[in-house]
Amino acid sequence: MAIQVKNSEGSSTLEIQFGNKSFIVQVPKSDKIRSIKVGNISITDTGFHEIQIKGIKKSNKLIAEIASIDLKGPATASMHSNLKERRNAAAVHLKYPIADTTKVIAFYNEITIPKGADHIHSYYMSNGFVRGYFGIQVNSEKERRIIFSVWDAGNEATDRGKVADSNRVQLLAKGDGVVANDFGNEGTGGHSHWVYPWKTDQVYKLLVTALPDSASHSTIYSGYCFLPELQQWKLIAAFRAPKDGKWLRNLYSFNENFVGLNGQLARKANFGNQWIQRENGSWQELTTASFSYDATGKAGDRIDYGAGVQGTQFYLWNGGFKPATAIYGQSFTRPALHLKPTIDWSKNADSAVQMAKDLDQLNKAIQAKSIDTTGTIDGIYYQMLKEGTGVLVQSTDTVTIHYKGWLFKDGLVFDQTKDKPVSFPLKRLIKGWQLGLVACKVGGKIRLYIPSVLAYGIRTRSKDIAPNQILVFDIEVLATQK
Repeated sequence: MAIQVKNSEGSSTLEIQFGNKSFIVQVPKSDKIRSIKVGNISITDTGFHEIQIKGIKKSNKLIAEIASIDLKGPATASMHSNLKERRNAAAVHLKYPIADTTKVIAFYNEITIPKGADHIHSYYMSNGFVRGYFGIQVNSEKERRIIFSVWDAGNEATDRGKVADSNRVQLLAKGDGVVANDFGNEGTGGHSHWVYPWKTDQVYKLLVTALPDSASHSTIYSGYCFLPELQQWKLIAAFRAPKDGKWLRNLYSFNENFVGLNGQLARKANFGNQWIQRENGSWQELTTASFSYDATGKAGDRIDYGAGVQGTQFYLWNGGFKPATAIYGQSFTRPALHLKPTIDWSKNADSAVQMAKDLDQLNKAIQAKSIDTTGTIDGIYYQMLKEGTGVLVQSTDTVTIHYKGWLFKDGLVFDQTKDKPVSFPLKRLIKGWQLGLVACKVGGKIRLYIPSVLAYGIRTRSKDIAPNQILVFDIEVLATQK
């Protein structure tokens, strides 16, 4: 081993260690790079070997300018090297195969980052799909994020300002404290993130839903995270993606070292209990995944990566200069857990904040006299349009009604009865109906202004009802049945 080195300011002393062997090297003052022999090392095995260079003495500010490390001898035959300036580990992926004919409306995954694997500039992405990705990041020593992004349509790779309105993803809703803006340079699209101090060795549950609309050729993608400390779901964001109209597809996870400064550090993520929900509401467990890597791996710039099954979870790792443990395209199967996700949408981490926002909107509208109300009951404002002559509706009744529903924000009518009335057990309907309709008598007609928390909350209910929407209903009660 030799080094090509110079020190234009003065002399210095280096200690160079290779395995268990240490060499002291004197670097004289020189304005020209010169070759200095370090010594001979016997290498008895393949795999990664580490060279450490330490400055132990200097006569001026500069220790040394090292241009290269020169290695010669039989051990260098077929030696791997990476001379790229960007020092990132290869990004590694797990793809979950599903039949092309499966109409997937939700993709559920659980992610755990082991202690010590949570290095800065890491993106552990659990719920990837053809139009976007959803996962957790380490952005600095003090900041961690949950991030959800959806790509625009079209082929613009860098500048979202060049993307036509018809191709741009539209933000429909976001959770409290979530930042939403644009992204570029890797395609363009809508970005959202929530600063959240997630922890290692803790399971985090993430869910992406899709609501396609074939008429407009668009799909609403929504990202939700379950917060274990609250035992509640939080909406990160909902985006409408144009030129789509399809279901969730190309499902995958990945580990990424997104800034090329510390790819020498070993990263690892465990992914477990993957499920998809079909259009008919049934759930299917995903127990098979195939391994791949990005251009850095394909070029052979980095060969320290792998995947596998540990217990009941898949895992991905990259970095750390360890021998690879998986080959491109290798398939893995984890044991089935038969633990179908239970999604309780009423457990909303932002419900109190959102309720206050909704009531503030309604109060401002009342003060501006843009809406009229008779009174309020349990957080719902109502206006009695016609007094009934029959008995008061009870929350346990089955009601026969005519109704019309529209969005408070813009008046868009999303549902209404036609010629014939409909009958529903009131207990099966949204909480706002259960609480508000008991102010009405049979034969009467009432208008309900329902805060989103008492309507569909953080759910993307339809192509017209995004999360966190205040709803307005005119309801005429024709009859009740106990």
